[in-house]
Amino acid sequence: MSSPLSKLKTTVTAICISISYFCTDVVIVKSGRRICGTGGCLANAPLHQNKSYFEFKIQSTGVWGIGVATQKVNLNQVPMGRDTNSLVLRSDGSVYHNNEEKNRLPANSLPQEGDIVGVTYDHVELNLYLNGKNMHCPASGIRGTVYPVVYVDDSAILDCQFSDFYHTAPPGFEKILFEQQIF
Repeated sequence: MSSPLSKLKTTVTAICISISYFCTDVVIVKSGRRICGTGGCLANAPLHQNKSYFEFKIQSTGVWGIGVATQKVNLNQVPMGRDTNSLVLRSDGSVYHNNEEKNRLPANSLPQEGDIVGVTYDHVELNLYLNGKNMHCPASGIRGTVYPVVYVDDSAILDCQFSDFYHTAPPGFEKILFEQQIF
């Protein structure tokens, strides 16, 4: 009898949470779209195209973070953003990279349970959207090939949305494509 993880491995044809790059203390369910437990994971595809968009729905609050990271990121380290390998929005509204606060969500704009956080990335700048509204909270600094990243702790549960978005992607941005789909 095959495990649910091996079934996921053989049926993945869309962007989802990677079963190769995740902390062993996280639980990945809903066909690679929901994360809970403690730790982080990367998506199964890097951001190759010029302008990428993806979303996260906060199903249950706690400690969490979302953004982009290289494959060198420590997925066991919560919160992320402490080194050069991740650029993340943290659940407290701060955006961190290399242990430096790069920006912060506007006052009274902390994502709550049920909210949708959209992320755009254009290989220079990460921007954040809350329930479809631009938060005007740009951050930059990460270098190299990056992947969407998400981490959870303290009972947080997040759903990753890499297509069929809740909100329309900003003009010029689109869902993440596998590299062979770009060419």
